[in-house]
Amino acid sequence: GLLAVTVMGLWIANANLPSYEELRRFKEHATILLVSGVFILLAANMSRETLLSLDWSAALFVAVVILIARPIPVLAALGFSNIPWRERLLVAFTGPRGVVLVAVAGLFGERLASLGVDDAERIAPLAFALVAATVVLHGFTLTPMARLLGLTATETPGVMIVGGSRWSVALGMAFRKLDLPVLVADPNRAHLRSAREAGLETFWGDILSEAAEHKLDFVSYDKIIAATDNDAYNTLVATDLAPEFGREHVFQLKRVRETSARHALPATLGGQKFAADETFFEANARLAEGWEFRVTKLSAEFTLAQWRETNPEAVPVADLGPNGTLRLLGPETKVKETEGTRLLFLAPKRQERKEDRRDENGQDTMKAG
Repeated sequence: GLLAVTVMGLWIANANLPSYEELRRFKEHATILLVSGVFILLAANMSRETLLSLDWSAALFVAVVILIARPIPVLAALGFSNIPWRERLLVAFTGPRGVVLVAVAGLFGERLASLGVDDAERIAPLAFALVAATVVLHGFTLTPMARLLGLTATETPGVMIVGGSRWSVALGMAFRKLDLPVLVADPNRAHLRSAREAGLETFWGDILSEAAEHKLDFVSYDKIIAATDNDAYNTLVATDLAPEFGREHVFQLKRVRETSARHALPATLGGQKFAADETFFEANARLAEGWEFRVTKLSAEFTLAQWRETNPEAVPVADLGPNGTLRLLGPETKVKETEGTRLLFLAPKRQERKEDRRDENGQDTMKAG
């Protein structure tokens, strides 16, 4: 079975199939089901008497495997890699290994016992004890250890904007006001000039490429906005990344021909509607007309109703809750009216109010309000 799986993996890797991502997802789900089933069967074969027969030597064996036998090979294998030492320690301590050996421990134990090997009947209980100790130990220590090594996320996951237009840069700067990580990606390097000048993080290349998968830390972003001038590419990005980020977290600008029945797409393709549900050209035209992204904070003194009264034409874009939860809003999504919520919206630029003032010399001066 192991040889067959290995040969199959080599063949699939060199077959140039167009659906590797679907194969990986299927493999991951199948692996979880099968491995979980193996552990359930392993535990079901244990009797109380068998477990009680384990003594201090079994505990010592489990400790040696977890603390020495597993970490040393991992650290040796990663010794000449460019992986930071903190990540090496975390992988060496928590990375699951030996699943196949655990899966066949019961079978080997029975075969060896029938051949008269001493203590062969203890293989299965030892395997169960190792699995139980590993699950409990790593389950309760993974987060504290990652925090101790400085490998936990310390900020709210941000937004990845695909497309380097003026609208994308303005939106990215608005997200920066909310202290969120922002990445602007575009296959055209010239489109990223404004984003770089604004100090935003950029990626030059196709967001769906292998280079992006290897170079970008996707964990820092949990929202995607496809906002290029190519509707087909926006739909491709949203459709391809939806399974990874969750369809409710993937948005795109409205397609130009979306209202035409001939060009309508199935509901399974594309992303969610974003903001006012405008096309690329309509969204950028708003900025050309003087609209801007602004951020305000809702409170008991300044409620959502008061904000709406003050900004009757404004379009809600996103809200950031007091607990750091970010939501991108569509044309039919309601803003959460919670005290402390920070609201990002698009509105016409404020008109400057000028007050006449006189200086000490009696000359008229103008001060912007």
